[in-house]
Amino acid sequence: MSQPPQPPGPPSGPPGGFGGPQQQPGTPPPPAGQPPAQPGYGYPQGPPADPSQSGPYAQQPGPYAQQPGPYAQQPGPYGQPAGPYQQPGPGYGYPQQAQYPGAPAPGGPGGPGGQGGQGGGFGRFFKGKPGAIVAAVVAGLLVIGGGAFFLVRGDDKPKEPVAKPSADGKKDPQPSESVDQGDGKGTGKQDASINDGIKDGEVPAWLAMNGQDVPGNGAELFDIWTQGDVVVQAAYREVTAFSVKDGKEKWSVELPFEVCDTPKHQTPDGKVVIAHKSGTSDRAKCSQLMMIDLKTGKEGWTKEVKAGGAFDSVISLDLVISGDTLLAGRDLSGVAYRVSDGKEIWQAKKEDTGVCFPTAYAGGKKLLGVDHCGASSPNEHERLKEFDPGTGKVKWRYEIKKGWSVNRVYSESPIVVSLTNDEDKSWSIAAFTDAGKLRSQLQGGKDSFRQQCGGLGIGSENSQSCDGMVAGGDTFYMATEPKKSGDYNRVNEVVAFDLATGKPKWRSKVDNRQVLPLTVVGSDLIGYVDATYDTGGQIVKFGPNGGKPTVLQKHSSGAQSVESSMFSGPLAYADGRFFMTSSRLMGDDGEEEARMLSFGK
Repeated sequence: MSQPPQPPGPPSGPPGGFGGPQQQPGTPPPPAGQPPAQPGYGYPQGPPADPSQSGPYAQQPGPYAQQPGPYAQQPGPYGQPAGPYQQPGPGYGYPQQAQYPGAPAPGGPGGPGGQGGQGGGFGRFFKGKPGAIVAAVVAGLLVIGGGAFFLVRGDDKPKEPVAKPSADGKKDPQPSESVDQGDGKGTGKQDASINDGIKDGEVPAWLAMNGQDVPGNGAELFDIWTQGDVVVQAAYREVTAFSVKDGKEKWSVELPFEVCDTPKHQTPDGKVVIAHKSGTSDRAKCSQLMMIDLKTGKEGWTKEVKAGGAFDSVISLDLVISGDTLLAGRDLSGVAYRVSDGKEIWQAKKEDTGVCFPTAYAGGKKLLGVDHCGASSPNEHERLKEFDPGTGKVKWRYEIKKGWSVNRVYSESPIVVSLTNDEDKSWSIAAFTDAGKLRSQLQGGKDSFRQQCGGLGIGSENSQSCDGMVAGGDTFYMATEPKKSGDYNRVNEVVAFDLATGKPKWRSKVDNRQVLPLTVVGSDLIGYVDATYDTGGQIVKFGPNGGKPTVLQKHSSGAQSVESSMFSGPLAYADGRFFMTSSRLMGDDGEEEARMLSFGK
C-alpha cells in the first residue's frame, strides 16, 4: 500500500478563521507539532452561576455570554488561525460539556423564535473517537449566559411581496399564486383543520400524527426521504410513507424491534437500508439490516452485521449509502453491501499506514471515510479519505494536522468538513478538491453560526446529521447566530462563501426574521424562515448574488402553533414542498402526538 501524502502548507493568501481577529498577511503560522498559542484577550472565563436557575440547564455558562473583547486567535489545522469553537448547550439530562466560543449556535425551526414545549434537540455525537463534540439544539430556548434562559419570540409581519422565481430550467420551485384549501387533516386524527383561518397567498399544510405506542422515554425520528408521491420516515418500530399531497398513510413496514439507524441518502432507484435492534433488552445490538423499496414499501433482503472482534462491536451502526453501495460502519471497521441484492462486496478495515482505524463515514455522491491514526502515540491524528463505492479502493488520503478532529461532513460533493481542536478549543471549516487536496479554509471573521443537528444516544451517530450548512457548486452557505432586533424579534443573515478562496461572497437577510439554509436548486439557495409566535414560516430563495430573497411560499396561519413547536428534527425540501418533524416522539400516554408537518400545493 502506498504511503499517504503529506499535508501541504497553508493556502496562499490571507488566512482566516471564525470568531476572532484575522492574522495579518505575512505572519507565519505556528509550525506543525508546536504547542498552540494560549487563549488571548476575550477568551471566555465562564460567568458566575445564577443560583436562581433550576432544571437540566441550571448554573451552566451560556454559549453566548458577553465577552470583554474579541475572541482569541487560534491556530487552524492547516497553519491558519481559526476562531474558537462554541459548543451549543446540551439536550435534556445530558452530561454538561465544556463550552467552545465562536462556532455554530444552537437553533432550528421553532427553537429561537418558537414556542417551546416538550422534546427538543439532543446532541448527536460523531462516533468512534475521543473528544467528540456535541452539537445540540436547546428546545425552544436560547442560552444567553450566566445560566439565564429566555423564550425568544417575534412579532414581525413581513411586507415583502410574493415574487416570481427566476427560470433557470433546473426544476426551480414555484411561488404560491393561489391557495388549495385541502382538508389539512393528514391522517385525520387531529381535532380541527390546521388550515382554518388560512389567508390569501398562503399555502396549506397537512399534519401526520403518530399512531404507535412508543415507550415512556420516547423514540427518535430519523431521516426524511422523498420518492415520487411519498415522503418516508422511520420511527420506533415502523417505517412509514405518507402522501406528499395530503399526508395520508400510503404504506407502513412494521419491524420486530426498534430502529437504531438510517442512512441520509437513498439509492438512485429509491431503495434504503435501515438498521434495527436485535431485541428489547439493554444488551440488544444495533445489528439487523433490512432493505426497503421506498416506491412500494416492499421489504427486501435482511442481514445481520456481526462484530469483528472484542473491540469492534455492533452496539451501534453508522449507515451511509453511495450509489448502490451501503456501508455499515461498526466501531472500528465497516462492511459494504450491494443494496440491490444484499451481497457483501468489501470491508473497511485497519490500515497499517500509521495504524489507522476507520471511525466514521459519509455518503451521497461520494463515499468518504475518517480514520483515527496512532491512538495514544505522539503522532496521534486523523485522516480523511475517499472510497470507490463499488470496490472499496481508497482513491486518496489526506492527513489532518495533529490535534484536530473531523467532527462533521457538511457536504460530500463539493467536499466541506468541520474540524475541531479540543485542546485549544478552536473550530475550522475546510473545503477539499475532488482529488483530496486542501482547497480553502472559510474565513468567518467574528461571526458565530447557527446549525441544527439531531440524534440522541447509541445508534444515532452520524457525521451528516446537521441541517443549515449547505454547499452547491463553488459556494458554501451558513446562517449567522440570530441576534435580538426590537422587543421580541431575532434576526440573522445568510453568508455565502467562495469555496475557492474561503472568503465571503455576499450576506443577505430576511426582514425581521431568522432563516436557515436548506438546499441548493440550480444556482439558487433555498432557505426556511422560522415561524414566530404569531406568524407562520416561509420558504425563500436567494439568487446567486444574494440580495433580497424571493418568497416562494408563505405557510398556513392555522398551522403556526404546530409549526413553531416542531423544532430540531429532520428537515427536507423537495419539488416545492417542505417537510419538518420534531426530533423525538415523547410517548405521552393518552395523547396523540404530531409526527410530520408539511407545506406546499
